[in-house]
Amino acid sequence: MEASQPDELCAASGTPLSRRGFIAASAAGVLAACRTRHAVTLGVQSYSFRDRSLDDAIAAMQLLGLRSCELWQDHVEPKGISREEKRKWRETVAMDHFHLVRAKLSRAAIALSAYNISFRDDFSDAEIERGFEMAAALGAPLITSSSNVRTTARVAPIAERRKMLVGMHNHSRIDPNEFATAQSLVDALKAGPYIAVNLDIGHFTAANQDAVAFLQEHHDRIVTLHLKDRKRDQGENMPFGRGDAPIKAVLELLQSQGWPIPANIEYEYKGHNSLDEVARCIEYCGRALA
Repeated sequence: MEASQPDELCAASGTPLSRRGFIAASAAGVLAACRTRHAVTLGVQSYSFRDRSLDDAIAAMQLLGLRSCELWQDHVEPKGISREEKRKWRETVAMDHFHLVRAKLSRAAIALSAYNISFRDDFSDAEIERGFEMAAALGAPLITSSSNVRTTARVAPIAERRKMLVGMHNHSRIDPNEFATAQSLVDALKAGPYIAVNLDIGHFTAANQDAVAFLQEHHDRIVTLHLKDRKRDQGENMPFGRGDAPIKAVLELLQSQGWPIPANIEYEYKGHNSLDEVARCIEYCGRALA
């Protein structure tokens, strides 16, 4: 982790809290309160800690009191290799690799809400099949995927055969082969009963779509939410509360309706460091749910 981590760990041992330790402790308190007062499962997409290794990302989650995680594929796949090398790795890696990751998360008392592996057009059929095996080895209940629209037809029958949901993740770029609009996601649902939606409310807002209306209408096919803030009209990522995404309204809707959809913070704006910024995102969500 970063150079200041010793101060963070001292905070847990009873010595005076550093500024970062105070922020982390505050966030952990917010999450503890959410678990006792609210029905909302507030977690994190581990992509939020993309500046850290998996071990350091897990340590950050523990420090912040996070107990639910959507695991980003780059936290478990090798880095710095070619596309063909990555394909070979996916098609041949032993499942023990994922069992070890599962054990690390279990020891940290962090539950997986999903495994995020993005099935794209360049995936071989074997890579797609192995993606489901990886998710099962991790103990993930479902997959989220920044997939291409065309790839959905290949994923749907495998998902149905394996009885595992795949939530298609939307971005904001309007393109016939990308999920961005409400209609593109609705069309994906027609591919089969095991195709679902991983709704990113920040990207949805940037594409000038209505996240609250989509959640109300399709909550039974939404398996996870990504919480981030963006400006409309393809606007930039913003700190929570400074963009146009209806984070508070979405959390209040989850709370009032009791829908069991994990709401995963995805820190993507330009901030100070991932631990501080995820803590601020947690605190914003806690205020929204208060």
